[in-house]
Amino acid sequence: MIKSDPDRSSGAEFAAARAGSTWYCAGNKDRLHYLFEGGRRLGRVRRGVEDGQRAMSESPETVGTDLPVRDVVGVGFGPANLALAIAIEEHNAECPPRERISAQFFEKQDRFGWHPGMLLDGATMQIAFPKDLVTFRNPRSAFTFFNYLFDQGRLVDFVNHQTFFPTRHEFHDYLQWAARRVDADVRYGTAVETVRGIRGDDGVIDRFEVRAADGSTVIARNVVMGAGLRERIPEWANPSARCFHNHQFLFRLGEMPAPVHHRFVVLGAGQSAAEIVQYLHGNYPEAEVHSVFSRYGYSPADDSPYANRIFDPEAVDDLHGAPEAERLRLLDVHRSTNYSVVDIELINELYATEYQERVRGRRRLFMRRASEIIAVDETSDGIEVAVRSGVDGLTDTLACDALILATGFTPAPLEPLLGDLAPQTHPPRDVGRDYRLAVSPDVTAGIYLQGGTEKTHGITSSLLSNVAVRAGEIVTSVVTRRGRNGTLASVNAQDTYATSEAR
Repeated sequence: MIKSDPDRSSGAEFAAARAGSTWYCAGNKDRLHYLFEGGRRLGRVRRGVEDGQRAMSESPETVGTDLPVRDVVGVGFGPANLALAIAIEEHNAECPPRERISAQFFEKQDRFGWHPGMLLDGATMQIAFPKDLVTFRNPRSAFTFFNYLFDQGRLVDFVNHQTFFPTRHEFHDYLQWAARRVDADVRYGTAVETVRGIRGDDGVIDRFEVRAADGSTVIARNVVMGAGLRERIPEWANPSARCFHNHQFLFRLGEMPAPVHHRFVVLGAGQSAAEIVQYLHGNYPEAEVHSVFSRYGYSPADDSPYANRIFDPEAVDDLHGAPEAERLRLLDVHRSTNYSVVDIELINELYATEYQERVRGRRRLFMRRASEIIAVDETSDGIEVAVRSGVDGLTDTLACDALILATGFTPAPLEPLLGDLAPQTHPPRDVGRDYRLAVSPDVTAGIYLQGGTEKTHGITSSLLSNVAVRAGEIVTSVVTRRGRNGTLASVNAQDTYATSEAR
C-alpha cells in the first residue's frame, strides 16, 4: 500500500534548502571551475580528483558487499537526467569531498539522442533557448546554450539571427555537446530491468539493487527515474513498415517501400502532426497528404505571456500546493498551451498552401476535420485507411503508402521496473514537491521521478521547460536528506541552486 512519507520535507524547508547565493561557473577551454559569491570570484579548482574529489566515473565505494554503491543511479539518460548529471558535477565541484555525490546512469540507446526521428529540416523549438539544461538554475554554468554557441564559434551569428527559438537540429546538437562534456558515468546500450529494495538489519529499505539487462548490478541509495515517455498507439493500429508512430518518422520513412499510391494519411491535431503534414507535402510533390483529426481545424498554441506562466518554476510550487480539484482545473484550463495545438505560423502556412491549391485546381493537401479512423487494412502494396466523418457519418477508404500516427505519448509505467515499490496509480498521485515518490514508511531510500508527474507538478513534467530547476531541486533533496540522516557530516550551506522569476 502506498502511504505518505513521514520523512517528507515541508515546502518551507525545501525552499530554504534550495536557495543560495554561491554560484558556479566552469571555464570553457581549460576546464577550470570558478566559484562566485555576490559577483566576486572566490577561486578556482581544476576538474578532476584534486582535493580528494572522486570523479563520478571512478570506482565507487562498497558497503558490506562487493557491489558498487552509488548515491544516485539514474534510469535513462535523456535531457532530464543529463541536466541532473550536470547539476551533480557542479555540486561536487564546490563542496567538501565528504559531501559529494557519486552517480551512475543507464541508457538503453547506444548513444545520446533526443527524438532523432523528428529532426525535420527547418523545424524549430517551441521553447526559448534559455530553457536549456542549466540556465534557470545556474546561468553562470559552462553548460548553457550560450556557452555551446561560443564553443562552436556561432555566438555572434546566432545573436544576429535575432531569435529565441533555434532549430531542433541545433538544439539536439547542443544536447549532444553537453552529454559529451559532462563528467558522468553513463552506461550506454544498457537497459535497467529491475529495481528492488534492500532491507538492513533494522528491517528498513535504505538501498536499492539496480539490475541491468546485461546482468550487471549496482547498489543505489537513490534512484532517479528518467526513462522518458511511451508512444501512444491506438488500439486498432498494428505498427509496421507502413503504419508507425511519428516518434520514428524519419527512420521509418527511409525504410518504407517505394510509394505506389502517392498518398499519405497523418492522424493527429498537434504540432508534430502538422509538421509531418508539411514535410510530406513538400518532399513528395506528386503525393496527396490527408490530415485526419477530430477537431474542426487545427487550434493555435497559446504562447501569450500570462498563459506561459504555467511553465514557470514558481508555477510548480503553486500547482503542487493547491487542492487537487483546483490543480486539475488549472491543468485543463491551460491545455491549449501544449496539447493538440499548433504554432500559428505553421497553421497559416498550411492554410495558404491548401487555398492556393484550390485556386489552381490541383488538390494535394486535404484536411479531414471532425473525422476518425475506424479501420486499417494492409495490402501487398500499401495500406487502406477507413476515415469516417463525424459530421455526415460517411466513410472514405483511402489507399495510401503510409499511415503516420502523431498520437502523442504517455508516461512509461513504473511497475515493470519497481515491482512492489511502484505506486498503485498510474500516473502516480503521491509525489513530494522534491519529486520524491512517497512509498511505505519502511523505505528510506529515495525514488525520484523525472517525468510522469503532471497530475502533481503541472504541465512542465514532460517538457524541457523546467529540467534545469528540477535537477537542482532533486540534488538539493538528496543532499538535504542525506545530511539529515547522518550520513553526511553537514550539508553545504552555500548551495548553488536557485530559481528565476523570469521564464
